[in-house]
Amino acid sequence: MPDSLMYQQDNFVVLETNQPEQFLTLSELLDKLKITLQQLIIQDLPPDLQKFDTVEAQAQYLLDTSCELDVGPGQYLQWYAVRLEK
Repeated sequence: MPDSLMYQQDNFVVLETNQPEQFLTLSELLDKLKITLQQLIIQDLPPDLQKFDTVEAQAQYLLDTSCELDVGPGQYLQWYAVRLEK
């Protein structure tokens, strides 16, 4: 039986255009996603995000279903769950 520790998503590595990699906690990543979503024009959001009424719901949906957000031509924002200790 798999160890439940394998499925914990407490820490993430975040990759962003022209930035060094960052290690963020779950709450820090949610905050980063909210800020990024607020900066995007609503028409630029993927259709599956446009159905949510709040930025909080959009950020949580992204965290639950994806590992990247299109933030513009030639730019990227990606996040991956990592385990920092054994």
